[in-house]
Amino acid sequence: MEERGVEVDHTTIYRWVQRYAPEIERKLRYFWRPPHAGSWRVDETYVKVKGQWKYLYRAITKQGETVDFYLSSTRNLQAAKIFLGKALRAYKEWERPQKINTDKAPAYGTALAQLKREGRCPVQLTHRTIQFLNNRLEADHGQLKRLIKPTLGFKSMKTAYATIKGFEVMRMFKKGQLAPWTYGQGLWGEIRLINRQFGLYS
Repeated sequence: MEERGVEVDHTTIYRWVQRYAPEIERKLRYFWRPPHAGSWRVDETYVKVKGQWKYLYRAITKQGETVDFYLSSTRNLQAAKIFLGKALRAYKEWERPQKINTDKAPAYGTALAQLKREGRCPVQLTHRTIQFLNNRLEADHGQLKRLIKPTLGFKSMKTAYATIKGFEVMRMFKKGQLAPWTYGQGLWGEIRLINRQFGLYS
């Protein structure tokens, strides 16, 4: 902004992120949602909010594309069920995975069993707890946390979730998840895609 002769305080950038990051994530959901993937990797990582550790649940495909994410105050059965239900709900029945790999936390297995009984998860879905299969997700956590670290901690769950939504969408752009919709135009294609969703130009 300085290079363009525009003075902007860092708090202005903060307000932009809080206002627009959730909107961008919502408006681009159709575009960043991965197509049918036979296998998901699911795990949670830690995020500090107001001096306390919270839990960021994340899922990626075996190819590394982000499926979904959810910030929770707790790490328990209810949180695991909310996240898995949210991720599966975004997909039609034939698009849902055949396998989900998690760590050995018992909450995931119980949550999936409950979702199957409620008809919100394919009954034929296989739940695996093979540790090395989540290595790619652990590395993906690390890339995201490199963006989170300079924030020096969040002050509330609302601001944390809004900022993380922005980070996640920018990571999806970097991963190439939205490449089919930018038509090989690089950064300008990304800008045009976002602008179209906000009706700035066709």
